[in-house]
Amino acid sequence: QAGHMFYTRRERGDQMRLSHIDRIKAIAVLCMVEVHTAAIIPPAGMSMGDPAAFVAAAFGGMAAPLFVMISGWAIYMSASRRMMGGLTSADEWASWMVPRVALLASCQILVNLLLNTDRGGRFEVHTPGVLTLLAIAALLAPVLVRLGMEIRIFLMLVMISSPMIMGDVSGTDWSWWDRVASDGMSEWLSRLLWNGTYPAVPWMFYVLLGTLVYDLSDSPRTRERIIAIGLIATIITLLISVREKVPWALTEGDAVLTFFPASSSFLVVSGFFALLAHRILEGEESSGGEPFGGDKLSFLEPLGRITLTVYVAHFAVLGLVAYAMQGEPRLELVPAFAVTIGHTLMWIPLAKAHQELIPEISFEGLLRKLSQSTR
Repeated sequence: QAGHMFYTRRERGDQMRLSHIDRIKAIAVLCMVEVHTAAIIPPAGMSMGDPAAFVAAAFGGMAAPLFVMISGWAIYMSASRRMMGGLTSADEWASWMVPRVALLASCQILVNLLLNTDRGGRFEVHTPGVLTLLAIAALLAPVLVRLGMEIRIFLMLVMISSPMIMGDVSGTDWSWWDRVASDGMSEWLSRLLWNGTYPAVPWMFYVLLGTLVYDLSDSPRTRERIIAIGLIATIITLLISVREKVPWALTEGDAVLTFFPASSSFLVVSGFFALLAHRILEGEESSGGEPFGGDKLSFLEPLGRITLTVYVAHFAVLGLVAYAMQGEPRLELVPAFAVTIGHTLMWIPLAKAHQELIPEISFEGLLRKLSQSTR
């Protein structure tokens, strides 16, 4: 496997870290925080057609794919290193996999409790979400590291075509509440696998994309050619939108790109933006040079080391806000915007302070301890 060759001078513990990966993780989780905050504190009198609403939704639309792609990169990198280090037996794989799957699934339940529908939130206790998607990725990692690139590309094409194949099974006309609720095990499994908020089909597309980014890390020109194809596909979706006189992108409804459920066009366009963001932020780091922006963007790196912790923690804040806002009038545009941006940006200094004072007290630190104890 390629992709593990080039590491920077920044060292943490016994593991070298790529600066641009931490920066991408930080940007992805900040965008997730922004869109979740905007959903809990929507400004008064704003409709989906407003430009500000479109910008907020666009951040969210691109945040989750970037978050899942870079998480897929990290899971695949860890599994690849383990395999190259001689990890082959089922017991050894289980000791790698079980802590990750258990932690991600537990964090998903915690998120659901923090922003629960009973207290003005958005989730049922058992709602599958982005963390259960990553748990599935960890479960499949021992298989993914053994699959050749051609097979993974084929699986990505299957994922892209799956929304067209599934049709109404993916819940094309469902409300949010239909998507987060499930009655019994069979409905819960269907939410997990094909019609929830982040179902494995088609969202595993981004995990597979992350594995390609890892394997092609010393082939930036190949990735740039894929980005060029993505740009052409994106322009085509814009032309279709103009010609058919339908909106280009909506969270849900009748548009070329839809998030709930993820349409084929959305997968391609958001995948293109995720690859583009990665390539820009990478700069020359994969070939031994500096990442984009040099040390100017290094302030993001502490946050990039604790994205799971921040992802869970921001729901604790939003849970309190959602509870307090029950029955209250919506904030006006400027205060709502200020609260949203303030809540998003506060995690940067908090992460820096965390890394300086209590770096091991985090879900990432817990995973390291669990992994060591199961070896």
